[in-house]
Amino acid sequence: MARTVQITFDAADPRGLGAFWCEALGYVEQPPPEGFADWEAAMAAWGMSPDRYNAFYAVVDPDGAGPRIFIQQVPEPKTAKNRMHIDVGVEGDGAERVGNVRSHAAHLVSLGASVLQEMDENGEFWIVLQDPEGNEFCVQ
Repeated sequence: MARTVQITFDAADPRGLGAFWCEALGYVEQPPPEGFADWEAAMAAWGMSPDRYNAFYAVVDPDGAGPRIFIQQVPEPKTAKNRMHIDVGVEGDGAERVGNVRSHAAHLVSLGASVLQEMDENGEFWIVLQDPEGNEFCVQ
């Protein structure tokens, strides 16, 4: 049986959060449906008013290996710690990997993430961050 995985986020600004996760994961905006130059044209054809164009957004792995991330607009803010989170892996071993973790985390902070803590346990190093809308994730 074929199975697919999609990760869904609730957000105040789906397009903004989607742009962040594209940078974090090396993803791209999901291409619009065939026959449409862009998503705005597709949504207009579907009868959506321009004020709803940020109601949802999807990003995908350009290599097709990772899960699709779907981001849907909700009115309420995040109020509690995630029960699940994404781990973003970087390449390298030993000191090189630690440097790569720090470098990628710093890049994501420049895009609106915030660092919660650095962890170094049992030979593993990772940094816990929050994305621009407060969702916790790790760079490892």
